[in-house]
Amino acid sequence: MRAVWLTEFGGPEVLVAGDAPDPVAGPGQALIKVAFANITFIETQFRASGAGPFKATLPMILGNGVGGVVMVVGAEADQGWVGKRVVSSTGGSGGYVERAAVEVGGLVEVPDGVELDSAVALLADGRTATLLVRAAGLRGGERVLVEAAAGGVGTLLVQLARAAGARVIAAAGGARKVEVARDLGADVAVDYREPNWTQRVREAVGGVDVVFDGVGGSIGRSAFELLDRGGRMLSFGLASGEWADISDEAAADREVTLVRPRAMPEEMRALTESALAEAAAGRLRPVIGQRFPLDRAADAHAAMQARATVGKTLLEVR
Repeated sequence: MRAVWLTEFGGPEVLVAGDAPDPVAGPGQALIKVAFANITFIETQFRASGAGPFKATLPMILGNGVGGVVMVVGAEADQGWVGKRVVSSTGGSGGYVERAAVEVGGLVEVPDGVELDSAVALLADGRTATLLVRAAGLRGGERVLVEAAAGGVGTLLVQLARAAGARVIAAAGGARKVEVARDLGADVAVDYREPNWTQRVREAVGGVDVVFDGVGGSIGRSAFELLDRGGRMLSFGLASGEWADISDEAAADREVTLVRPRAMPEEMRALTESALAEAAAGRLRPVIGQRFPLDRAADAHAAMQARATVGKTLLEVR
């Protein structure tokens, strides 16, 4: 089968399309004919330096999420899965492929009315956004600042926060991304590349009650300063390359809380199912900004690294 190999750490060009052995469904596993593979920003960072949560034995195949149709299941697995449309994590690697063998326990059936590409776009980002919103405990009327609001998670946070009755302030990098966030229903949308972006937020809403920090670095620190007393800050990404340097002591001094949501492995499935159910009901729409053929995974990584993408980036395998 075709796959994309990470041969060494470095620029996008180290992702090389080639052949790989056809996987076999072992006991308790399912073999998926992959239609779409998920790409996350953290995978681009891992590719560049080897830093991150993935196993670093090279050569390896990147990718931690796929969607497609179950071809066959192994021994000790429910035959009822065969032929079903599913999404699944791959265990941290092995996602940029034409076929993937995964544990049956990790399969999530795609509801009727939800396209496979949308389901894959929601696999990681949907559960992350759902976890964040629940951990924040949003209340109607609160002012919620979403950074990286045109990204995969950010676009979902804008929608979920609005559904919770919040007043949403979207911060994104560049005019195109600001417009994406505005189209999703953000009440206020600003470009955080502009030096006066925090002033524009204050002029529009005063301070904020909740910050979803998807950028980190100086942007995250500036967003922290916008929090009013009793506010909460939740970090979910470091598009800047570093986390916002904010201590618990600094938060306590300003009488705000740094919320660090955690989900047990058994909770991850429920979070994904919740996001898919919201999509099936028409209340959540992933923004798939760009798609690349499997063999062009390097181009996909280059586009993400250059901040030239909006919403979710997927690899098309079929």
